[in-house]
Amino acid sequence: MLNISFPKLVMIWLTVIVGLIFAMPNAFYPRVEAHNDAMAVIETGQTNAELQADAALWPEFLPSGLVNLGLDLRGGAHLLVEVQVEDVHASFLEGFWPAVRDALAAQRDTVGFVTREDSPATELRVRISEADGGDAAFRIVRGLGTPVSSITGAATTNIDVALDGTLLTITLSEAEKAAMNERTMMQTLEIIRRRIDEVGTREPAIQRQGADRVLVQVPGLGSANEIIALLGTTAQLTFNPVLGRTADADASPGTGNLLLPTVEDPNSFVIVERRPVVTGEDLENAQLDFDQNGRPAVAFRFNTAAARAFGDYTLENIGSPFAIVLDNEVISAPTIQSHIPGGSGIITGNFTVDEATNLAVLLRAGALPAELSFLEERTVDAELGADSIAAGQIACIVAGLAILVYMVLSYGLFGVFANIALVLNVGLIFGLLSIVGATLTLPGIAGIVLTIGMAVDANVIVFERIREELKTAKGPARAIELGYEKALSSILDANITTFITAVILFTMGSGPVSGFAVTLGFGIITSVFTAIFVTRSLIVLWFSRTRPKTIEV
Repeated sequence: MLNISFPKLVMIWLTVIVGLIFAMPNAFYPRVEAHNDAMAVIETGQTNAELQADAALWPEFLPSGLVNLGLDLRGGAHLLVEVQVEDVHASFLEGFWPAVRDALAAQRDTVGFVTREDSPATELRVRISEADGGDAAFRIVRGLGTPVSSITGAATTNIDVALDGTLLTITLSEAEKAAMNERTMMQTLEIIRRRIDEVGTREPAIQRQGADRVLVQVPGLGSANEIIALLGTTAQLTFNPVLGRTADADASPGTGNLLLPTVEDPNSFVIVERRPVVTGEDLENAQLDFDQNGRPAVAFRFNTAAARAFGDYTLENIGSPFAIVLDNEVISAPTIQSHIPGGSGIITGNFTVDEATNLAVLLRAGALPAELSFLEERTVDAELGADSIAAGQIACIVAGLAILVYMVLSYGLFGVFANIALVLNVGLIFGLLSIVGATLTLPGIAGIVLTIGMAVDANVIVFERIREELKTAKGPARAIELGYEKALSSILDANITTFITAVILFTMGSGPVSGFAVTLGFGIITSVFTAIFVTRSLIVLWFSRTRPKTIEV
């Protein structure tokens, strides 16, 4: 008998209502967006009359989730950057030198004096004075290596050591390079994400591309140069002992030292020890501040361990200068006047407020492990995004109207029921997209247009089965019931295979392909729900009220 239990009927329409409520904010996009932005600022503790007015634009008791608009719809910045992973290899070898020096110095009777020789950044060359101690030195340095997992699973260490007479050449093993590159890329992705999130941009897309590249898309940004300014600085902050000053840009700093320019005077150079006392990685916080003259500056605070190391260094070196170095430029080189035990200080310079704020953002987010090279950059104009949205709306309206007319002409009243379900289906798609915070792109709009066409496919199958059953079944109620029963397997088979395709596209694809897969997958779920449950419930409600003796499909 054609019937749906009352609890099931309540569940069907409750699901529809909830889905439409979550989709509703998208119909008031500017108001809800202003409300969300204001609430995000208010939650940080800031408030004013304008923020309160924007926050009041949307009721608190209603959902405020929106379908985020992608770069091609909203406009914004698009960047493709390459991570210079070789910088990390060189940094590791530089940090490895003190361990090698100390280990060999402990066996001076065997290996003699230990000196470091100039070498490419990818190598560490160490010479000993005793020729007979070469094998012992080789074993000592090899013993400093640590195990690393290789792709093949074979046991290996993180360094390779070669001995040529009294010269030891230390390089990274291939397994360590692969592991280090992976760690560098993961850290770079996280730091880029934190830097962009710090400035409050909306739903950036940050994805790894290949072995050493990162794709950054930030919707709603006026220019790609804003992101370049944010990402183009590695923000490597170090505090280094000062050995001297010079005006000669070609002066030799000596082994283990660096010759760095100063920010205030490009013709003045400072010689510092390569090994810093503390680094920006030890920072606990950094924020905009002002010096005693009211000029913008950056206040910082170290964590406990770094504060102790910094305090000990200042206690032992009162009267000596030390350099505050940011990305291989000396910001300032003050003289230590007294013991600094608290682990906090202030970085001064010729900063504007914006420059000091950005520097604080960079220091809080953390230093990039390696430099970034910008391979591709472009800015998508917001007007182009608006044109894309308008074109997508036209496409959806034209497709929808064509299907609505076709269904009414082909199936009469049953076509009207299918059309109601189709409209609800589109609303449910936007409800799901809003709930998960998905980003809608042009391919995503194509997925919605495709879903509009697919949504009526299930109803067409059902209605054609009902037509066949009307020729043999006893009464219209039995024909409708058999039509749904016999069409169910075909509907599920067709949509499951398409859903599997959408899952594969989402898993294997990225960017536009992923956006298309999301809307297609959600569209399949909602179209099956509306065809099997919503349309059927409409037919059951109509049939139970009118009790027709015959029906036309």
